[in-house]
Amino acid sequence: MSLGTFIDLCYLVAAIGFIVALKGLGSPKHARRGNVVAAIGMALAIGVTFAQPDLSHVWLIVVGMVVGVVVAVPAARLVKMTAMPQMVAIFNGVGGGAAALVSITEFLGSDPKVLATYKVLEVLFGVLVGCVSFAGSAVAFAKLQEIMTGRPITYPGQQVINGIVGLAVLGLALTVLVTASTALLWVLLALALVLGVIFVLPIGGADVPVLISLLNAFTGLAVAASGFTLDSNLLIVAGTLVGASGIILTRLMSQAMGRSLPNILFSAFGSVITATGGADGADERPVRTSTPEDVGVLLAYARKVVIVPGYGLAVAQAQHVARELADALAQRGVEVFYAIHPVAGRMPGHMNVLLAEANVPYDELKEMDEANPQMPTADVALVVGANDTVNPAANDTPGSPIYGMPIIHADQAQHVVFLKRSMRPGFAGIDNELLYNDKTVLLFGDAKDTLQKLVAAVAAA
Repeated sequence: MSLGTFIDLCYLVAAIGFIVALKGLGSPKHARRGNVVAAIGMALAIGVTFAQPDLSHVWLIVVGMVVGVVVAVPAARLVKMTAMPQMVAIFNGVGGGAAALVSITEFLGSDPKVLATYKVLEVLFGVLVGCVSFAGSAVAFAKLQEIMTGRPITYPGQQVINGIVGLAVLGLALTVLVTASTALLWVLLALALVLGVIFVLPIGGADVPVLISLLNAFTGLAVAASGFTLDSNLLIVAGTLVGASGIILTRLMSQAMGRSLPNILFSAFGSVITATGGADGADERPVRTSTPEDVGVLLAYARKVVIVPGYGLAVAQAQHVARELADALAQRGVEVFYAIHPVAGRMPGHMNVLLAEANVPYDELKEMDEANPQMPTADVALVVGANDTVNPAANDTPGSPIYGMPIIHADQAQHVVFLKRSMRPGFAGIDNELLYNDKTVLLFGDAKDTLQKLVAAVAAA
């Protein structure tokens, strides 16, 4: 067997590993195994690459890998669960930027006069999509990290300006394709970065998970383009897998919000404040409050309790205590499960990851479509940090910014308990009418502290 054949076979095994890993990531039960398979496949691919006979600048590659390990390992191990979405966003952006740099380097290292047109097209695609992904992910990171406002940023003539920049990028790309001009390629790179920024600025609030998924797909497509540029089948397969899965996930999340992708990208969702609420939740209507002791008794003597987690659960780092409460109720014979909304949190699968960290059994995690039919038979819906994903306005208030979005029907439970810090609205910027429902009681305070009190109250009931 020749060295080239051996390398190709190893790349084939790695590619198969990526596909198997992606299949494993489709279920929380097998997600960890899928990650391990993907890591093994990537390690094999990297190791075999060093066996390439024409590989140069080996020490520079090693230095780059060492720098990456020094940055990535502490970042991944020390990041808080609340900061996981922004870490995903920035790592995704780095991938897009790397793909763009690979395309540019290949272009600069070739003779533009003899470079095939399809090669120039591959370079242009990698630069354009990679730069949009890099700049967009950087803005998404800044929004999630609260370096800048998380609300949509809009200004007069925004769509016109975006259109002009988009047309300028397209015109430059066609010009570079015809002339193979290096100078114009750098101008295209700069405009693509601007396009990435202005593309993401008007997106905010509950649309961030969809945005992260879409930018992830962009990065995958940019990586696939760099694979064509380098004649690397492995990069083509890996990038296509990421791009295709990201696009499918983006579509599924859009459906979960009851909105089209263009509406999500261009309607500045999250900037609308209705007459019933404002940024500070300044509604003067009375709400029913209770004490952890009283709610603990209600939970202890219930037959079925549904926990509805949201971003507030991640903010309070209360996932472990939530599981303690579920275990305490289960010991008393109470049926407990978690109702997971597809866009709860700030990234795809945020609640699944959060609860998996607390070793919540997989069979207790029920997606929205599976959980909703059981809500009418639930004695208590315990809403921990969720808001828009249980807001009845999505069903009965035409004109609301969330109207038409599928929600978890917590309002159909016999009793609803909200754990909230304050009366501030969710990302959509509107009040939740469920807070004022006669069957609803509120427990104000830090979710972790309140859940700990509920655990003690259930034990004492």
